[in-house]
Amino acid sequence: MLSLIAWILLAVFAWPLALAVLILYPLVWLLSIPFRLIGLSVKGVFELLETIIRLPVRLLEGTSVA
Repeated sequence: MLSLIAWILLAVFAWPLALAVLILYPLVWLLSIPFRLIGLSVKGVFELLETIIRLPVRLLEGTSVA
């Protein structure tokens, strides 16, 4: 909602810039998709490594005799 209000204010005060934003925003969004996919992949790899590193500790905690 805030971005819509900001765009309307921009359209009132500087309509050529508002039109440029309206045209360029989808292009920037499309260009950012590969970077988001890389970010998700890197996050998944780090979570997998963390799980592998913590697995022996989790196994040992489960076999403790109380």
